[in-house]
Amino acid sequence: MITLKSPHEIEAMRRAGKLTAAARALAGEMVRPGVTTQEIDEEVYRFITKHGAVPSFLHYNGFPASACISVNDEIIHGIPGKRILQEGDIVSVDVGAYIGGFHGDCAATFPCGKISPEAQRLIDVTRQSFFEGIAYAREGHRLGDISSAIQAYAEANGFSIVREYVGHGIGTKMHESPEVPNYGQPGRGPRLLRGMTLAIEPMVNAGSAAICQMPDGWTVKTADGAYAAHYENTILITDGAPELLTDPV
Repeated sequence: MITLKSPHEIEAMRRAGKLTAAARALAGEMVRPGVTTQEIDEEVYRFITKHGAVPSFLHYNGFPASACISVNDEIIHGIPGKRILQEGDIVSVDVGAYIGGFHGDCAATFPCGKISPEAQRLIDVTRQSFFEGIAYAREGHRLGDISSAIQAYAEANGFSIVREYVGHGIGTKMHESPEVPNYGQPGRGPRLLRGMTLAIEPMVNAGSAAICQMPDGWTVKTADGAYAAHYENTILITDGAPELLTDPV
């Protein structure tokens, strides 16, 4: 069931969203050569807990860290560890914070030092595909309008959309109805209503859309070893333009 949030609940989600976005920005500032993914994760944990919140991802279905940190051909759910970031890497950071009974969720892909023009273009197109999608995140449209706009933009730029993982509703639970695919047909799916809160998150591959699940049970890579990028914000459907509950980076 899709839950519509009350004004009081929306205020709580704004608070969670702002904190989550600040944690993402902090992580992004730490992405530089010589830093380990574990060091970034530890700072995200400290930041979120210092503000009286709980990292949404920590122990979620057994996930062992506060942030998903995915490097280069890792699409999502990378487990932070001893990996040292190198010049030219691209680093996707996905974070969530739970405070006041509600979750925020957002992600972005950051360059590590100087990266190739092709890698930067992948990051830029992935980010813009989100904004192409939310142009349709208005009351009266359908969920498929968002999905198809994301897909059309990414594919028009020569990239491919991951099919197996999707965005989602969000609120008192990290994952609520509805699922929000990054591909599909316009005019399909649930009608958008004010009070809906959605985590919209294009996952875009530079090569084929095929994925490969790693033995750790979490990390998902591109099957062909091509780079991947990820961009996500939590949004609110209003009576006008959508409101971004996580400040964009």
